[in-house]
Amino acid sequence: MHSDKSFFGHPRGLATLFFTEMWERFSYYGMRAILLLYMVAAVENGGMGLDEQTGGAVYGLYTMFVYLLALPGGWLADRFFGLRRSVFYGGCIIAAGHFSMAIPTSETFFIGLLLIVIGTGMLKPNISTLVGELYPVDEQARRDSGFSIFYAGINLGAFLAPFVTGYLGEKVNWHLGFGMAGIGMLVGLIQYKLTEKHLGEAGLEPSTPVQGTENEGRIRTTLLVVVAALVLLVMLMITGVINANPVAMGRILGYVIPISAIAYFIYVLLFQNLNADERRKVGAIAIFFIATGLFYAGYEQHGSSLNLFAKRYTDLFIGSFEMPASWMQPVSPLSIIIFSLVFAWLWVWLDKRNMNPSTPVKLALGLFFMGLGYVVMMGASQVVMGGDKPLPTWLIATFLLHSFGEICLYPVGLSAVTKLSPKRLVGQMMGVYFIAVAYGNLIAGLFAGEFDEQAIIQNPSLLYDLFSVVMKVMVISGIIVLIFSKPIRKLMGDIR
Repeated sequence: MHSDKSFFGHPRGLATLFFTEMWERFSYYGMRAILLLYMVAAVENGGMGLDEQTGGAVYGLYTMFVYLLALPGGWLADRFFGLRRSVFYGGCIIAAGHFSMAIPTSETFFIGLLLIVIGTGMLKPNISTLVGELYPVDEQARRDSGFSIFYAGINLGAFLAPFVTGYLGEKVNWHLGFGMAGIGMLVGLIQYKLTEKHLGEAGLEPSTPVQGTENEGRIRTTLLVVVAALVLLVMLMITGVINANPVAMGRILGYVIPISAIAYFIYVLLFQNLNADERRKVGAIAIFFIATGLFYAGYEQHGSSLNLFAKRYTDLFIGSFEMPASWMQPVSPLSIIIFSLVFAWLWVWLDKRNMNPSTPVKLALGLFFMGLGYVVMMGASQVVMGGDKPLPTWLIATFLLHSFGEICLYPVGLSAVTKLSPKRLVGQMMGVYFIAVAYGNLIAGLFAGEFDEQAIIQNPSLLYDLFSVVMKVMVISGIIVLIFSKPIRKLMGDIR
């Protein structure tokens, strides 16, 4: 354990991880800000010329797998690589993916997406675990404070990236924007290696390593085979040898993921020898899973349908300068940086007066804020229906309300899952919780496919109808959670 306290009163290693994660999020959100815009842009404008359904499905599948691969990424770190090597290897693979996308061919574009998914799966879950390992077990308050600082790094990277990659991608060359995302990850890797010594002994070795040279060899061989098979599969799909339909694949997974989650919860409830209290708490986690999946199906529209709305229907002119549509993306991370502190103060202030909302109520609030954001977008759609372009303030208000919702739902949900899970199943339950986020990403991508530009030109009211659907789902879901908040509290037992 390294004891040097020189980063806001925290171990110096926190600075190493803060800046590594900041640059990794710079690369991820920088690329995401222009991903769908590039795919649906006309070929003569340097884009891929995909229709909205196909582009949205690819976007949804990509962002979904980013979260899903965190599960095997965490397992490999625990059993084989260790946290430190997993973070570094993951960053290298991410950078390679972005630089692949900087090459203007469809083959390298899809291989790049695959590499980023694999690399993020290795880096994202393990760098968070490394933060926790910097602190002794009995320093819970300092650890929580350290994670708050780390969380600020995530949002700082997400805030800065679209200004750079968005301008380069939309105004200069799409592939230059992708390449800049890779440079960001490369900067993060360089500072990680230069300051890695400040991590001390944290994450040097696997926590539960595989036993025996023969088993290690099997894992290495399996990894090489899996990666080679994935690259080959992508190449066969690109060349048309295998006819893959992203829309159909996304729709199938839209059923497979919730069915698999239901099957998992049934398995845990029936075959994990839980006592009555543990069963009730797992039931509460299942409810959080549903609420989280629904919330992120709305929230992740930021990079898909709302990004398209900014590009096609919003008045982006500041004087004679038309700002890139992707410049709307930093609103959410900036809002979270500012208002996380406000909400943290508010919860404490309310708690001192015995008025702090319970976890189910905060989940409902998250869904209500999401629904309110789409009420604003319904208003913006009416401006479009009237023949005008709405000002960016409509999107800013939407993103602000959505950020309020995420502050209410995401950290509360994470905390509740760690407290409610049976001790021997905490890792699995956290994995299931992130599957809900992955599912939301998939649905967001598929939903963006409904924003067909030609159909909306013929019938502008389609915009209003689409946003209305999301609003109704969110508000009705929030009402249901609120109505059943007391029964959910009973399932949670002594956990507030």
